[in-house]
Order: sequence, then C-alpha cells, then structure tokens
Amino acid sequence: MQVMTGAARKAGRRLARDFNEVEHLQVSKKGPADFVTNADQKAEQIVFEELSKARPGYGFLMEERGVVEGTDKSHRWIVDPLDGTLNFMHAQPHFAVSIALEREGELVAGVVYNPATDELYHAEKGRGCYVNDRRLRVSERRKFSEAVIATGMPFFGKKGHATFLKELHQIMPHCAGIRRYGAASLDLAGVAAGRFDGFWERGLGAWDVAAGIVLVREAGGQAGSIEQTGDVLETGNICAGNETMMDELRTRLAKAAG
Repeated sequence: MQVMTGAARKAGRRLARDFNEVEHLQVSKKGPADFVTNADQKAEQIVFEELSKARPGYGFLMEERGVVEGTDKSHRWIVDPLDGTLNFMHAQPHFAVSIALEREGELVAGVVYNPATDELYHAEKGRGCYVNDRRLRVSERRKFSEAVIATGMPFFGKKGHATFLKELHQIMPHCAGIRRYGAASLDLAGVAAGRFDGFWERGLGAWDVAAGIVLVREAGGQAGSIEQTGDVLETGNICAGNETMMDELRTRLAKAAG
C-alpha cells in the first residue's frame, strides 16, 4: 500500500502542477488538448517507474501503454494515470490517479487519488477502506426513492446513447437524484464514502474501475457486473452500492434492456 500511495501522490503532484497551466490554456485559442495528452503520459510514466522500481517483476495493464508483461505472472498493476481527462482539460478539479493490484486474478488493493482535493482513497482486501486516515462505509440507505445515484453518460463518438437513455428513464423518476461527474474511479470512491448510494455505467475500461471496486467492497458494499455474468473488468458494465441498491439497480437496468 505504501508503494501504491507513494506512486499516486508523486504522479498527482505532477498533475496538480500541470492543472494550474491548464486553467490558463483553457481560455486561449489553441486550447489545452495537446498539453493534457502530455500530462496524462507523464503521469503514467511516473506511476510506471515508481511501481516497477518497487516491484520489478509485476506486470501492468495501463490505459495509455496497454499490457506490459512481467516475469511475475501472479501480480498485475491496473493503472489509469488520469481518470477524468475531460474535466482536467476544462480546468474542473475532479480527476484522479487510479491504481489497483491484482493477485492471481483477484483484485486485492486499490488507490484513487484526487490531487485537486488531496483526497487519497485506499483499501486492501480484509483491511477496510479509508480516505486519508478516515474509515469509510457505504450508505445504509434502503429506500431507492431517497437515493442519489451516480452514473456516466456515453460521450461523443462512443456507442450506447440509446441504451443509456432507456436506463435513465428507468432510474431517474424513481430516485432522489442522478449525478454525472465524469470520473468513474471517483464515482466508486463516492459510493465507498456514502456520498452516493449507487452507481452504474457501461463500457468502461478495467483501469477505470479496478481500484474503485476494491474501495466499495472494503467499505462494506458490492460492486460487480450489471448482468451478474462475466468478468466486470472485461465487460466494463458495472454497478455498485449496498445490497439493496444493487438489487434495485440491476432490476431496473434489466427492465430497460427488456
């Protein structure tokens, strides 16, 4: 965990410096797109170097460079160096470094760090979930009509707009509110912290959700595939919450699909 949090904080410091530049670039004609791409790659390089130095045999699954095979076939890091890229590009302080550790195919540790707020979410299997030094628990809310649900919408060029609108129609009228912040790792951290009662989204990458899954589970919640079949890291179709919220979300999402 020290290795993971150290790498996340180091990459986060770099992103925080770059974020200050983005705020200036955002109002220029050129815009920040190329700058943000470089910031993303630099953050990933920092995480890669820090984790490789500490655990030289471990493999990687990273958003930018993809699969990196390691000599230790039982361990793999799953990394998103900048989750919430569009937020970062538009000078919105809601983005994160996400790092998970997979051992023998099982997620065993996760870190999600928002440099803008200095909130470091971390969890290890069997040891609970924390933000900085505070223990977290998922919401105990049982009435869906009182629940605040986080989600992610398909962005420009991504499939699934019609499906999302059907799902939204099934969920939005029956809960207290829907929130869309644009960073799945932080949405899952929000579920772990009880800020959101539930979360669902389709078509995510393993790097978007791996660390957040560990956070939710160690905070006493559930996180898994919407369809209850297949590996959520492969399908990318995820929902999360306490047991009641998971059942309600899956039921309503199945209605949308039917």
